[in-house]
Amino acid sequence: MTAYQIFEIASMAVLVAILIFDLSLVIHRPHVPSMKEATGWVGFYIALALIFAGVLFWMGDSGKATEFMTGWLLEYSLSIDNLFVFIIILSRFTVPKEMQQRILMIGILIAIVLRGIFILVGVRIIEQFSWVFYIFGAYLVYVGFKQAFGHDDDAGEKDSWLIRLLKKRANFTDTWNGGKVTKNIDGTKYLTPFLLVILALGTTDLLFAIDSIPAIFSVTTDPFLVFACNIFALMGLRQLYFLLGGLLERLVYLHYGIAAILAFIGVKLVFHAMKANDVPWINNGEPIKWVPEIQNWHSLLVIVVSMIVAVVASLIKMRRDAQTTGDTSMHIGPSEAELGPDGHYHIVDMTGASFMRPLRVEPTDTGTLTVIDAKGKEAPATQFERETLRAAAREDMDEDELQKVRDHIAKHGDGRDTQDASAAGNDSPEQPTR
Repeated sequence: MTAYQIFEIASMAVLVAILIFDLSLVIHRPHVPSMKEATGWVGFYIALALIFAGVLFWMGDSGKATEFMTGWLLEYSLSIDNLFVFIIILSRFTVPKEMQQRILMIGILIAIVLRGIFILVGVRIIEQFSWVFYIFGAYLVYVGFKQAFGHDDDAGEKDSWLIRLLKKRANFTDTWNGGKVTKNIDGTKYLTPFLLVILALGTTDLLFAIDSIPAIFSVTTDPFLVFACNIFALMGLRQLYFLLGGLLERLVYLHYGIAAILAFIGVKLVFHAMKANDVPWINNGEPIKWVPEIQNWHSLLVIVVSMIVAVVASLIKMRRDAQTTGDTSMHIGPSEAELGPDGHYHIVDMTGASFMRPLRVEPTDTGTLTVIDAKGKEAPATQFERETLRAAAREDMDEDELQKVRDHIAKHGDGRDTQDASAAGNDSPEQPTR
């Protein structure tokens, strides 16, 4: 067994162990990571990738080290594009904040599995048919053009055929039941949005795998390096989602940078196919020698420059827009208004006391309403601002629970003064509408 093979086995073992550890954190401690935590994890994964490249270089294989760095940055940029669609899906299905980590982790694991399958199949294909690079290259040029000029803003906003089929054949509810796929309502079993979100992420991952795997083959066809580039690009993507927060949606020119990268990689693949040409009806089946050879360092330069230009241009636009709107926030990180130091979302009453979400609003025997947080802490509903409590209750409680509160308010009021009680019948925090 060679030193490189030992390195492959050891690296895969370390990566799998880290993924398992990260997954266990999501399962046993569901929360929204703070800026400090998200930054630490993203930095850790980036450092890990750099160490991986450094070990390859130290082993005397600078070529593979360059291939990995180029492939990793390429896949990282495409994964950020994947993250845009994740944001749309999470928003469309109104995924509760406490569940977002778990949903994102599942989506990333699906992406890893799908890309692993595509890598194995892709390597087999290109070993047998070099002409497939013509198809890969033309496809990536098309995807790049569509990314830049195709008006594909509704990506992730429409249901896939699979989800549409399920909605026709099964009972679905729009309320969540934690991380459970089903929920019983009046004796009838319903499927929750949890299943729909997973299916939406899965179909999205499939589409992005079709884009990213041909792209990485322009850099290297070594199955281990291809897989490593994808793993390192996907690890930390979940934390990057919380780190960037609303900033990602404001990088309005980022898709042009990604489009330029895809188009360049597509041209590179076509050139590669022309240099190794064996298609009988192209140049009589002979290699085309005049085609320029694009080195990996050229690809690395294009990737870095494209992303930097796109990000800087977006930030300049943000600054100009801020002069008009007055909104000078960078929108980095999760919403700190409700995010506590423990990483859980909270609601704060008018005395400044903190209550962990998800919460419930329940009628009492005395005709008042009480708020109960995730740890069982209780307080009168009148202790909270109406709009604040209404928004939280609408997100945390299901329709049956909300209806009970509405009925109670219609009969008894919400416990505030007479004028407020009258207004509460239609606009109280405890009777939000969906």
